[in-house]
Amino acid sequence: MIVWFGSRYLDLLGSIYIYNEHRGYTAIDRVLDAVKVRSPEDTQLIAAIEQHRADERKHYVMFKRWFELRGTKPLALDRAFGHIDRFIEIMFGKTIDNLDTQEVINRDELFERMCRIISLTEKRGFKQVEILLKNRFVLGDRALTKIFKIIHRDEPSHWAPYDGWLKAHAKRDPKWWERMVDGFVHSELLFLKLPVLFLNPFMKRREDWADSAELDPDRRGALSTVST
Repeated sequence: MIVWFGSRYLDLLGSIYIYNEHRGYTAIDRVLDAVKVRSPEDTQLIAAIEQHRADERKHYVMFKRWFELRGTKPLALDRAFGHIDRFIEIMFGKTIDNLDTQEVINRDELFERMCRIISLTEKRGFKQVEILLKNRFVLGDRALTKIFKIIHRDEPSHWAPYDGWLKAHAKRDPKWWERMVDGFVHSELLFLKLPVLFLNPFMKRREDWADSAELDPDRRGALSTVST
């Protein structure tokens, strides 16, 4: 029973993370578009966000390889299990896919809001990884432990460019209610959606990979990281 529980837990954990990593780097493409139009001269900010995007992509590829080594694909999750998805839906009143990039470019307050959301999401992710690196089921999987150690190393640089932009433009820090929304989204996933998913034996797996239509030039480095 313990072996089954541990395997099921890691399967769900990996499925949630691979969804969020893919959602992360594809959503950052929208942010990059906005920054390049708003501040084309701010090459330092653009480079930092591009590195954030590259890290999210790398994390996705590592989880992909982890599933391949298990001989399976992740569960077919949707945006209900995405932290950034739910956060943006609540804060903007629309999904990421329906978010008007041009409107975010044109309106300072929307770009400012986006920066706070990303920063809070990344900081929440960092805290969660620290918890997972003490989890006995995670620690029992050598490859998965390596993945989370890499994420833990990368994560602090991910919120830095957004906090930096807010500070440089004299924008406010997140207010208590924004932190409360972040906490609500996390708690909703952890205490409601994850247990329901755990007990659902009918959840289907993906038939393809989320990045099937994308080129994969950075895959080789991630493969060696997970395989060793």
